[in-house]
Amino acid sequence: MEFKKALVTGGAGFIGSHLSQSLLKKGLKVVIVDNLSTGKRENVPADAEFIKGDILDLDLIEKIIPEIDIIFHEAARVSVRSSVKDFYQDAQNNTMGTLNLLRACTKSRVKKFILASSMAVYADSLKPVSIKETYTTKPVSPYGIAKLASEHYCLTITRELGIDCVILRYFNTYGIGQTFTPYVGVITIFIRKLLAGNPPTIFGSGEQCRDFVHVGDVVHATLQAMDYSGTGEIFNVGTGVGISVKELFSLLRSKINPSMQPSYAAEHPGEIKNSIADISKIQSLMNYQPQGEVKQLIDGIIAWNSSKTSTL
Repeated sequence: MEFKKALVTGGAGFIGSHLSQSLLKKGLKVVIVDNLSTGKRENVPADAEFIKGDILDLDLIEKIIPEIDIIFHEAARVSVRSSVKDFYQDAQNNTMGTLNLLRACTKSRVKKFILASSMAVYADSLKPVSIKETYTTKPVSPYGIAKLASEHYCLTITRELGIDCVILRYFNTYGIGQTFTPYVGVITIFIRKLLAGNPPTIFGSGEQCRDFVHVGDVVHATLQAMDYSGTGEIFNVGTGVGISVKELFSLLRSKINPSMQPSYAAEHPGEIKNSIADISKIQSLMNYQPQGEVKQLIDGIIAWNSSKTSTL
């Protein structure tokens, strides 16, 4: 299937901007819609068409979508922690925003819809072991609930509309360009705190185990999903390797500030303790192979963040 023009929602954000750049390199025309609530205008590739707007604005989306072949739906409120407090706003953006896109698709020539979902749709794993796409989907956060609902809506509505659909469940994504906030991206948070000489906070015991996947791998998997000939499939996107929050802190401390000790605080409600991807399905069906573990790729991320510490 050939695509000429792509819509990337949230294309001024961390993953969306990397994805947009890669789509342009592949020769696609790219339209980015982003309300800049968390994304940054400077993240938008120069050759992309940028529209500042909200995916909840149906009139706007319906004006854009007639020329679109493929949608990469990356826009979302991505904070698990804030979703517990702001559950209504989380659902409004993450579920209703998705439904608004699907509603616009009823009057379009869109051929494919790729949804950026999350490992937050899964039930907590009792042990730090990798989980398949068939693992129990019983979210412990409003964010996970909204993402799981979006998955079901996408699979159902696109089937009725004759649009190919692929769901990608991203695990903990990190890399160059991730915005420093107190709520999202523990690797970026730890690095910035250590560089600034401030003790990072570990919530809970620190034994929580995560699968940290580089943004380059996430983009690669998303591009492979574009070329994937199947439809209605769900794929984990991770590395298949877990590292505990304590181990992550020790790794970063050894490279940045060896004498720094962490502070500890109570764990946040809604956060999964163990989350490691079984990537055998995406490896088998899309020949996906992550470029490496966080231990192998972290030096470049530290260097980039170090260049940004003047803004902290």
